[in-house]
Amino acid sequence: MQSESAKPSAATPGARQKIRLGDLLVEQKVISGADLEVALAAQKKSGRRLGRIIVESGLAGENDIAQALARQLTIPFVDLRKFNPDQTILQLLPETQARRFRAIPLARRDGDIFVGMADPTDLFAYDEVARLIQEGIQLAVVAEGDLLSAIDRLYRRTDDIHGLTEELARDMGDNEASIIGLEALGEGQADAPVVRLLQTLFEDALQVNASDLHIEPQEKQLVIRFRIDGVLHPQTEADLKIAPALALRLKIVSGLDISEKRLPQDGRFAVKVRGRTVDVRLSTMPTQYGESVVMRLLSQGDNAPTLDTLGMPPAMLTRFRAILHRPNGLVLVTGPTGSGKTTTLYAALGELNDPGTKIITVEDPVEYRLPGINQVQANDKIDLSFARVLRAMLRQDPDVILVGEMRDPETAQIALRAAMTGHLVLSTLHTNDAATTPVRLLDMGVPPFMVATSVQGVLAQRLVRKVCAHCRAPHAPTPQETVWLGRAFADNLAEAGFVEGQGCERCHGTGYSGRAAIHELLEINTALAESLARSEPAEFVVQARAAMAGHMLRDQAIALARAGVTSLAEAMRASAQDDMN
Repeated sequence: MQSESAKPSAATPGARQKIRLGDLLVEQKVISGADLEVALAAQKKSGRRLGRIIVESGLAGENDIAQALARQLTIPFVDLRKFNPDQTILQLLPETQARRFRAIPLARRDGDIFVGMADPTDLFAYDEVARLIQEGIQLAVVAEGDLLSAIDRLYRRTDDIHGLTEELARDMGDNEASIIGLEALGEGQADAPVVRLLQTLFEDALQVNASDLHIEPQEKQLVIRFRIDGVLHPQTEADLKIAPALALRLKIVSGLDISEKRLPQDGRFAVKVRGRTVDVRLSTMPTQYGESVVMRLLSQGDNAPTLDTLGMPPAMLTRFRAILHRPNGLVLVTGPTGSGKTTTLYAALGELNDPGTKIITVEDPVEYRLPGINQVQANDKIDLSFARVLRAMLRQDPDVILVGEMRDPETAQIALRAAMTGHLVLSTLHTNDAATTPVRLLDMGVPPFMVATSVQGVLAQRLVRKVCAHCRAPHAPTPQETVWLGRAFADNLAEAGFVEGQGCERCHGTGYSGRAAIHELLEINTALAESLARSEPAEFVVQARAAMAGHMLRDQAIALARAGVTSLAEAMRASAQDDMN
C-alpha cells in the first residue's frame, strides 16, 4: 500500500509518473469521493498510509487497490493465491530484502525476472531489487497481504538448517566431550550453533504448519523430519555426532535430567518464533543409536477450539451437544493417536465452561491452559497418577470432570463411579470405532452394570487430509475405488465432484493442505444398555452399528470426497479400519 504522496513509477525504469492513490481509486470507481474524504481525514489524524486505512475501514479490498494500480500502470496484476512462484527464481532475492521492499521474484519471463511488488511506484525499492537480482526486471502488482503470506510460506530455511548442522558438527569435534559446554548456555548464548539450529528448525516447522518435529539418530546419520497434515516429511540429514548436542540442549530448556540417557523423559518449554509464542511438548526415548526426540508444537496464539469449528454434521452436532448438557454420565471420545481427540475434548469443555460450573481436569500432559478451569498435570514419578487425582477430585465438589485418558482399570472404574454419582465425566479411549468402545471398558474389567448405566455417548473420529485448493483437478474413480464406493452408495457416481491434488509449491508437492475431521456418534439407548448389562459384546456391536448405519466414519469420509474436500484415496485410507469391521 502506498501513501497519498506522489512517487515515481517503477513500472518502466527511469520513467516518472505521479500517482495519487486516492484520486486513482475514485477515478476507477473503487471508492467514492465521500469515502476518500473520510479516509484522508483518518490519515491526517493517524499519519498512517492511506491504502492501509482504506482496507482496514472496509472501503476496498487489497486486491481491488492492487488491480486499480495495475490498470493505471499498464502492468499485470498477479493473484499470489493462485500463482506458484518458481522456487529457484525465488532465491534471487533474500527473504529479508523481500520483506523490506515488499517484492517477490515470481518466474523467468522473456529473459527477465518477473517480480511482484506491492508498490511498483516506489522507485527506491525497484532500484534495490534490481541491484540485488542483477538481471532485467518485469514488474507486476500484487496485494500486500498475499505477498507477505507468500513470503512466509515459500521462503524455507532448508539451506540455513543444512549450513547450521555442518557448523555444529565442526564445533563438536571428533568426540562427545565437546558438548559439555552446552550446559552453560544461557540467554546470552543465542549465537551458539546449537541454539541457532534449533531456532531455525522451529521457524521452518511453523512455516509449513508442522505439528511435530522428529530428531532421530540412525546408524550413519541424524534424520530430522516434520509431520505435516498427519504425514512425516524428511527435512534434512546431518552428521550423527550432533545428535547428543541437540538432545542435551533440549533437555536443558525442558528442565529434564541431562545425565539420564537410559530412560524416556517428558518435558515442555516455550519458544518465541517470529513474534509467536509456541508451547513445545518434548519426549525423549533411548534408541540403538542415541536418544530420539519428538516435539509437539502448540501455538499459544491459536484460538480455542469450539464445537462449531470441528466440522461435525449439524444433526450430529445437535445430538452431541444434548449429550454434553446432561447432568451426569460418561462421554467418551475415541480414535487413534493424532486424530484430534484432545481438540474435541477442549471444545466440549469450552461449551460447558461457565461461572456456575466447576470443571476439573487431570491430563498428561496439559496441552492447553483454559481460563476458569482447574487443570491437574498427572505425574507418575511422584505417584500423582490419574486414579489418585480422580479420588481427590471427587472431594473438590466438581460438576464436570475430564480424564485425559482411561489408561487402566482402576482409573476407568473410579471415573464410571463418578459418572454414576451425579458428575459429567469426559474422557478418551484408544479404539477403532464407536461401537467397540464400551466393549473395551468391559475388557478392562469394569463391571457390566457400571458400563450400561454410565456411558451416555461415544464419539469416534479421524482426520482426513484436504485436497490442496491450488492444484486440485477432477478425478475419475479407479476400478478399486468404484467397487469401494458401490458398497456404500448406489447413486450415479458421475454427479459426484471427486478431485485429487496434482502437487504444487503451496502443498509441498503432496497434493494436500490442511485436514478435516470425520465423526460417528453412538448414543446409548435402552436396547444398547441392556446388551451391555448382559455382557453380550458381539450383540452390542451389531446393534450399535445398525443404530449408526449411514452415519459412520466411512459415510462421512465418502461425503467429503463427493464434495471435493478430500480425495477418494484419502477417504479410503482414513476409514480403512472402519471398513474392515
